[in-house]
Amino acid sequence: MKHATRRTVGLALTAFTGLCAFVIVAVLALILADILEGGAAGVTWTFLTQPPSDGMMGGGIFPAIFGTAALTLLMTVAVMPVGVLTAVYLHEYAPPDSLFARWVRVAVVNLAGVPSIVFGLFGLGFFILFVGRGMDRVFGHEEMYWAQPGILWASLTLAVLTLPVVIVSTEEALRAVPLDHRTASLALGATQSQTLARVVLPGALPGILTGAVLAISRGAGEVAPILFTGAAYFLPELPTHLNSQFMHLGYHTYVMATQSPDVEATRPLLYATVLVLLLLTFALNLVAVIIRTRTRRKAAGAH
Repeated sequence: MKHATRRTVGLALTAFTGLCAFVIVAVLALILADILEGGAAGVTWTFLTQPPSDGMMGGGIFPAIFGTAALTLLMTVAVMPVGVLTAVYLHEYAPPDSLFARWVRVAVVNLAGVPSIVFGLFGLGFFILFVGRGMDRVFGHEEMYWAQPGILWASLTLAVLTLPVVIVSTEEALRAVPLDHRTASLALGATQSQTLARVVLPGALPGILTGAVLAISRGAGEVAPILFTGAAYFLPELPTHLNSQFMHLGYHTYVMATQSPDVEATRPLLYATVLVLLLLTFALNLVAVIIRTRTRRKAAGAH
């Protein structure tokens, strides 16, 4: 009787979890189908390669594509070293009873729960008004050069936003490396740093790259943190310096959806922009996934 009850409960839970998974996939499919139906016709070669004109009602969105890709890549370059090194310290070097490591973990958890708009205000206050003004004083700029919104400050703001994702995923990847590998390396005479560089990090690299994928997914579509730190609505020129403002597909979508005086005329452009943003995010994720897969295969072949 107990065995039959357990089997029934197990089947019910399996069916419920399968239903939840189906609902999630179905909602995603509906969203993608709606975006494809509304935006596929508007994604032309001119739309992808030309700068905007007539207040974004003509031309294309190439500056927004370039700005989104450049922002995401700069964010990834900024967040990965800091996140990986923090996770390495917490897992490999910090004593188990370290009060400092405990406070760092608490800070990471709290940082993950901060609303994204707060990161935008933080980027404005810290990076632009504090760091930027300090750099202008140090380098003797009479006019504002660094103390203004730019792609550098926007990417650093997004790096702070995605830092908890990288730290947590990297620490989980380090924890997944078998303890026997560390013990064998140390027994052969390797130091802790040599063991970390030649055994632990290569074994954890697929998980670390997973953190990069998650960071790209989170950062590429964020709009609130870049509202105050560098994004511009209509800017046909490409950003040429780290302090240049830039166009962003997410911000462009937000402005077109909320500020357009002619909703019906804007709708095809809005759908096409959203479709391009999704495709760009998927492409960046695909590159990271391919790198992770190749790294995992090389690691498996080495063993």
